[in-house]
Amino acid sequence: MSRSLNKVMIIGNVGKEPELKYTPSGIPVTSFRIATSDVWKDRDGTFQESTDWHSVVAWRGLAEIIHKIVRKGSRIYIEGSIRSRSFEDKNGNKKYVCEIIADNMLLLDSRKVVRDENFDDFEKHIPVDEPLDYHLDLEDKFATGFENELLNGQKSDFNF
Repeated sequence: MSRSLNKVMIIGNVGKEPELKYTPSGIPVTSFRIATSDVWKDRDGTFQESTDWHSVVAWRGLAEIIHKIVRKGSRIYIEGSIRSRSFEDKNGNKKYVCEIIADNMLLLDSRKVVRDENFDDFEKHIPVDEPLDYHLDLEDKFATGFENELLNGQKSDFNF
């Protein structure tokens, strides 16, 4: 039995349109940012707010689904794990990144708008009574090893 746990669950709003890219071997990867906020009263009774921004990365089928149905401003639940990695930027400076690798996504908006009308699995507008839930199997996510190369901080031409 493992003596550690790396699990994260967040609910927040998407900060900008999810960006879909492909690895050199053709694997889809989508990255986007989610804002989560805390609100509290200070000693004077004034409401204060603090917002944190989280970088999220989704691979393969989940990446394509997120790119198709998630929009800037969408309220979304993401479940996954936290990964840290480093890479060299164009100027040779070492950069460090902490990101959430998404395993599950639950869109909490009441209507979904599909980006591509040719996407066969969804209609243009889908009214739903329940949120849509998407799951990506861990075996599928790390099938090629390219993802492990990125996550372990080795240099790659593919930075997101």
